Amino acid sequence: MGTGELDREAHVPAGTSAGTPAGQPAREAGGTAGASGRPPTAARPPADARGSAVTRTAPAAEDGAGAPPRTADRAGAPPRTLAEALRGRGERGLAALLRARPDLLNPVPNDLTQLATRAGTRASVIRALERLDRFAQQTAQALAVAVEPTSYETLLALLSGDDGDPAVERALPRALGVLREQALVWGDDDRLRLVRTARELLAPSPQHPSPTGLGPTVAETTSGMSPGRLQEILATAGLPTTHDPVSAVASLTSLFTDRERMTALLDTAPAEALAVLDRLVWGPPYGTVAPPGDASGGTDSTPVQWLRDRGLLLPSSPRTVVLPREVALHLRGGRAHREPEPVPPEIRIAAEHRPQIVDSTAAGQAYTALATVEELLKGWQTGGPAVLRAGGLSVRDLKRTAAALDVSEQIAAFWLELAYAAGLLASDGGWGTSRTGTAAGDEERFAPTPAYDAWLDLPAASRWTALATAWLTATRTSGLVGSQDAKGRTLAALGPDLDRGAAPEVRHRVLTLLAGLPWGAAPDPESVLARLRWERPVRTPVPAAGTPGTSDLRSRIATWTLTEAELLGLTGRGALATAARTLLAAPVPSATADRDRSGADVMLHAPVSTGGPDTAHGPDTAHGPDTAQGAAAGGGTATGGGPTQPAPHGHADLAARAALAAGVIAPLLPEPVDHVLLQADLTAVAPGPLERPLAEALGVLADVESKGGATVYRFTPASVRRALDAGQAAADLHAFLAKHSRTPVPQPLSYLIDDVARKHGHLRIGAASGYVRCDDDALLDEILADRRSQGLRMRRLAPTVLAAQADPTTLLEGLRAMGYAPAAESAEGDVLITRADAHRTPHRTPPVPVPDGPPVPDDTLLGAAVKAIRAGDLAATAVRKPAPHTGAGELPRTTPAETLATVQAAALTGSAIWIGYVNADGAASQRVIAPVRVEGGFVTAYDHTADEVRTYPLHRITGVAELADEPA
Repeated sequence: MGTGELDREAHVPAGTSAGTPAGQPAREAGGTAGASGRPPTAARPPADARGSAVTRTAPAAEDGAGAPPRTADRAGAPPRTLAEALRGRGERGLAALLRARPDLLNPVPNDLTQLATRAGTRASVIRALERLDRFAQQTAQALAVAVEPTSYETLLALLSGDDGDPAVERALPRALGVLREQALVWGDDDRLRLVRTARELLAPSPQHPSPTGLGPTVAETTSGMSPGRLQEILATAGLPTTHDPVSAVASLTSLFTDRERMTALLDTAPAEALAVLDRLVWGPPYGTVAPPGDASGGTDSTPVQWLRDRGLLLPSSPRTVVLPREVALHLRGGRAHREPEPVPPEIRIAAEHRPQIVDSTAAGQAYTALATVEELLKGWQTGGPAVLRAGGLSVRDLKRTAAALDVSEQIAAFWLELAYAAGLLASDGGWGTSRTGTAAGDEERFAPTPAYDAWLDLPAASRWTALATAWLTATRTSGLVGSQDAKGRTLAALGPDLDRGAAPEVRHRVLTLLAGLPWGAAPDPESVLARLRWERPVRTPVPAAGTPGTSDLRSRIATWTLTEAELLGLTGRGALATAARTLLAAPVPSATADRDRSGADVMLHAPVSTGGPDTAHGPDTAHGPDTAQGAAAGGGTATGGGPTQPAPHGHADLAARAALAAGVIAPLLPEPVDHVLLQADLTAVAPGPLERPLAEALGVLADVESKGGATVYRFTPASVRRALDAGQAAADLHAFLAKHSRTPVPQPLSYLIDDVARKHGHLRIGAASGYVRCDDDALLDEILADRRSQGLRMRRLAPTVLAAQADPTTLLEGLRAMGYAPAAESAEGDVLITRADAHRTPHRTPPVPVPDGPPVPDDTLLGAAVKAIRAGDLAATAVRKPAPHTGAGELPRTTPAETLATVQAAALTGSAIWIGYVNADGAASQRVIAPVRVEGGFVTAYDHTADEVRTYPLHRITGVAELADEPA
């Protein structure tokens, strides 16, 4: 086909072709089978669309899920409406539509006509268009600027241009299949139609320019132009004049779509006029002209005037001209887009590592994640920071937490949000509970939940999978902490405004892309972002590579995902670990032993297919039944297409995958040790993670000095006194160290314990307002003589007793600051043990993720919904015989005797009938039933409308009518 013939087919103005007239949109959602002359009967299930089509190309899916054949010999007429097109789909085709657009299921449509109407609503169409990949969007945009209905060949020419593009030719069947599957495009390949709402959104207009940069057609631009002006344009362009505006527009359009004549006309144009066209050709197509008499324009000699005289620029307002669509397409070489993007960007590999190194690095980071969360919550278990009035953690408390964990504030916010999402941390609501069961009202604070204690009792691998699964499914987005919302308020960690519904999908998709790389390969982050932008284009321009920050939320979440996955141990050195592959249900490459050059054993793994250009756009993949549904396990793209929402997994499935992942990472996590190495400089070195009882006891007796592969503890007088305050005696501490140390207990440490124990409890403090009791009156004289004790305002009551106006707690802290080692005592004179009791919140459930739109329905719901829609459509479209005493649109009316006789006859013959029924609430409805038994004033029948067997009282049936015979 020549280029001139092709363009004439593609760009004849609406209203001048054999398609739908301008101003008369296609009937998309209306129409019934009865109106089309092909009614299904109630006694037979609806026929499949593919049963009446014989293709001459690649085999089509039997359920209509993929793209229809480009040429077909149909036994019946082509669909006239979207409802008829949906009626021709199979069960899997309807299920694919509802899975891709779950908003259509709420509530379940009554029939296919209602489903088509709902699929054409503005909100639903906008959501569907936004979730398309870039090339599917470009295909829809090309359909929006083509005359309706258009053909597959015309659409291909708009996307590939005059020179053709093999990549576009391979990718277009898939993209068109995605649009068909989501009910955005309907009709056969020779009469493709974009749903009316999508055309209104994507078609060019002065208020909403087309994403293609194209302007209106010649017919649309000249609709208000005077006939005389049209004839002047024809004459100047060298065309014969006509007798009416319609033929004048057709003549001008024919010129602009004829390659040879258009080239000859532009050859006579001044260079300045061609420069004007170059500025408008790729959009925006509108330009402002100077008023008459201005030195820059407005005379016959200006380039703009030369173009206007020949219709190459047409006026859209007194001061604005527009480049007609036909002229722009000629200058573009027939392409609707400057750069079609049929192939998703390839994910580049930044580095490759041995798989064992990746797994060991990830396991080490996983252990660090467990230790960090435990350290964070251990510091808050005696009562964490207060909750802000607006909710969340204050900036000051976030800084303190970051300093305590020795990380940045952003990383500290991540650990806080992770613990919160896992249900280990929450607000106590001002009514915390201790482990002893006591509760006290106080200001609202953050504290560990009772689930934290259960989490601590789990094996390390299970604790890690609990954190990883919580992060994967949470909508809490810690990267937003510190930024501002729409009202200029700073978003606080653990605050109420950090949920982003897209976060789980983006995380899942990023990790799935990593799973598609060869095992041990770390991706280039910029290529990952480019791939995500192709799969879900943003509405605003994205900064160029290398610029700081990205404007769209999905890209920012993806960037945070790469960092957070490394912190959590899902990746090691940027590459996805085996445990993460198991948790995602991604393919784990089979391994074969080999030897590398150094002689060490390495594992060679086959790369995993990513749905890239070599596997995604084959010519035979367009019409497959599962096109655009994505990988079920990975929640990935369709065959070469954009991403879908993560496949719905139940809690049992998620728990099973978490158990498998725990089994994978468990051998790589360090085993807890039961000993330390005591050193002469009053330190103890833990050569690995300590067993929990040992770690808790040592944490009381010593302070952590440094962390890493080996934790270093330091013994100080204050730490030893802390252990004595907790009820330990000096002999207990000596025995504890001797039992758990692989080295002899150093003499300086023994002296330190004995020295602190000798002084501990020598002074006794109780509650009067406060008093100090000591058997050594000389020591009390020393305290009174010390200037530092003046703030405590003490006086002697007896040779061995001092009274103070300070409370016991202040008195205890003051004397300890002076270098003494007092002990608190009870009212009975016994020494008080001051072991800190763990503070817990009341029972709290983890925060519920905030979904990004309706959830993806599972297979059970989809099957039930499709059956209900089919049954309702069957009843709505069944053709009935005229019933006596029945007006148009009314329920059938028959006498009780006629009703009983007709129902009994239908039960004997097994035929279906149409009844009018009034329920107990007085609501009238019409139904198609197949009676099975009639007795006792009731009829038991299969209700095709409800798709179930029901029993109806005969006295509530207003009348019956037989169904019309199906035409031969």
